Amino acid sequence: MLGENHALIFEFPEHRDKIHQLKVADSDFNALAKRYHQLDHKIRGLETKQVPAEDQYFMQMKLQRVQLKQQIFSILSQSSSVTAE
Repeated sequence: MLGENHALIFEFPEHRDKIHQLKVADSDFNALAKRYHQLDHKIRGLETKQVPAEDQYFMQMKLQRVQLKQQIFSILSQSSSVTAE
């Protein structure tokens, strides 16, 4: 869906508290989350301006957002399994 907000709290609502904790306690995670947020904001801006879907730059940004999201999920998953033990 065009212009949809992909903020981390919407993508991973079950990890909302953990996202906040990691942003505060882990500067690397905080930097990763900021990059993700900035990229998502930029993508949504382009989507509302109706950039053609085949635009190479646009597609690169969307791919980068997916990769960042995967990295973040991996960290959240590892962090959750550590705290569950």
